[in-house]
Parts: sequence; structure tokens; C-alpha cells
Amino acid sequence: MQIIMNSTEVRKNWSEVIDTVVRRNPIFVKRNRDMVTVLSMEQMDLLLDSFRIKLQVIIEKDGSFTGIVEQLDLLGNAESEQSLIEELTTDLIEYSEEYMNNFNMYYNSPNRRNHFPYIYKVVTYGYDFEKVIGLFEIKAKEYDNA
Repeated sequence: MQIIMNSTEVRKNWSEVIDTVVRRNPIFVKRNRDMVTVLSMEQMDLLLDSFRIKLQVIIEKDGSFTGIVEQLDLLGNAESEQSLIEELTTDLIEYSEEYMNNFNMYYNSPNRRNHFPYIYKVVTYGYDFEKVIGLFEIKAKEYDNA
């Protein structure tokens, strides 16, 4: 099967296209001047593997924990580090749903466009809380010196 197919061929051979994508390779679909790609979830997961979410944790003077996710403009504060991670995971899942439900607006906003790979990664996890928690890469904890 070809790597680049026109949409009519894909429509006629949909089952074969899916089998090829899942078992062999991605396929690009061309329709007029538009081109899309069809990937398996395994292929997509590999593409998005490097999109880890860096979480900076600051221990405040009052003993609470503040978390900053710079890539996604998320911020949270909680009494414990675990509560903070859970709170930010919930926020990330909610933001991902909002982003996908209003995709055109968010994707076309210059300050939100680069969030897309992270959002898509959350969606590929099916909004599974434990898997989404695994996306966080916690940077060294710092104490608030202010």
C-alpha cells in the first residue's frame, strides 16, 4: 500500500488502510490541496514521548507547596506535594477537555498553540488520572526565600 493515498482510495479501502497503519506504517491522505496523516496510537505515543510536563515545586514559608507548570501556564498550591500533583493533574485534565472542546479557539491563539502536543498526549491517555500524573517531571524543590 502506498504511503501517500488520495482520499477516494482510502474511502474504498478503509479496512486495509487501518490494517496497514496498525501493523506497518503511517499513511498520508491527500484530498485536493489538503493532507492529513493516519497514525496508530502506538506511533502517536512514540511521537509524543518527549513531551513531558515539567513541574517546578516551591515549598512556601507556611509549609504549603506551590507548583508551576510553565509549558501550560498552570499554577497550584496545596498542603502537600501529593495533593499539589493531584490538583494539577485534575486541572490539566479539565484544561485538556476545554482545549479540545474549543480546539479552533485555543489552537489558533498564539499563546496556546504550543500547548497542543501536551494536550493531545493527555487525550491519548483517555484522561486516565494515573497515566496523566506520570506525565509530570518534577524539578528540584526550592524553598521560597522571599
